[in-house]
Amino acid sequence: AYWESHDSAEHVDWSKAKRVRLPNLKPSTTSISLRLPVSLLEQIKIAANKRDVPYQSLIKIWLAEKVR
Repeated sequence: AYWESHDSAEHVDWSKAKRVRLPNLKPSTTSISLRLPVSLLEQIKIAANKRDVPYQSLIKIWLAEKVR
């Protein structure tokens, strides 16, 4: 609430500010609900287990590859 009614320039000299890179920040995510056939989910879990990754992570990898 404070910053909604105050300007940060009152407290910071932005002309002396330096840009920084924060390479380890993770992108924002959101939860979704997705209905899958039980047999498909089981196949995904088997594939994930073979790769030693969580099945949710494997789904995200596959979706990202397909969208590119």
